[in-house]
Amino acid sequence: MLAVVFFWVSFFLLLLLLFKFATAHGDFTLMSKKHVKREEIEDKVVWITGASRGIGEVLVKQLAGLGAKLIISARDEAGLERVKNELSGKFAPNEVKVLPLDLSSGENKLKEAVEMAESFFPGSGVDYMIHNAAFERPTSNHYIPALSTLKCVSNEIFGNSLKSTALDVSEESMKTTFDVNVLGTISLTRLLAPRMLQRGHGHFVVMSSAAGKTPAPGQAVYSASKHALNGYFHSLRSELYHKGIRVTVVCPGPIETSTGSVVEAIGKKGISEKRLSSERCAELTIIAASHNLKEVWISSQPVLAVMYLVQYMPTIGYWLMDKIGGNRVEAAARKGNTYSLSLLFGKNKSS
Repeated sequence: MLAVVFFWVSFFLLLLLLFKFATAHGDFTLMSKKHVKREEIEDKVVWITGASRGIGEVLVKQLAGLGAKLIISARDEAGLERVKNELSGKFAPNEVKVLPLDLSSGENKLKEAVEMAESFFPGSGVDYMIHNAAFERPTSNHYIPALSTLKCVSNEIFGNSLKSTALDVSEESMKTTFDVNVLGTISLTRLLAPRMLQRGHGHFVVMSSAAGKTPAPGQAVYSASKHALNGYFHSLRSELYHKGIRVTVVCPGPIETSTGSVVEAIGKKGISEKRLSSERCAELTIIAASHNLKEVWISSQPVLAVMYLVQYMPTIGYWLMDKIGGNRVEAAARKGNTYSLSLLFGKNKSS
């Protein structure tokens, strides 16, 4: 009798676990943290790049509502001013600092930006540096802030229109992607981290991508840049954690954003892809940072399942990606769903 009861209890617990996994918006550790620890955000100085649109804009609005002191950066100064004027919160909008910044402008310009950011709030340096700006340009000539993973920058936000094969990307695109996503981000960190070390605390929040954890057919160079970021910041944390430096690496999958003409244009073509909202992505990012989680995955299915497979069962995970890789690039060319399970069978439709 006890064996039968144990069987059915175990069975229902397994069903519950599978249901939670199927409906989750992130990895199990992240999902266990239900709320933002407001005391970790309120009155803290938060500097965020890529803040003029997309995920960056949503992050800024949520952080303002939590009482953070904000420094917002992007290349688009007019966009930053628009975002600032739309904010409300303990220090918003009047005390929000606008700091135009181009991550590819070179170390001297980045050093000036760090000095300016550190001086904005007397007696308080930067507590959180949110690296949100990113670039992906396999076929586009536009600079695009991370709406995370272009992919969330996932850049799969722009899904189909920006995908190209690994052999088709130009040298210019490769250099530009790495200048912004890797070299600029790392340089800004190298210049800011010593100030944090002097104070004995500081937290880097890195908007990476699921493309930095798994293969990303059609986004090889972007994926390479995010793998590089993951390697650098996990190493940085290991070196400096005992000195008070914290790092949270955020790996979002496909995210829906209501801003940006590219996304709107894709929507008009009738593409139907399941994407997490930018608001939910930003909320989970802030939860992860406030709980000092080291790495989090933000996505709905099937991308989340693929990330688990690649992480814990790599032979199966990479086999799966090999099966869909070519079909995914072809689906993108047809303006089809690049996240459909039908990619396994090469039957992705154009609508």
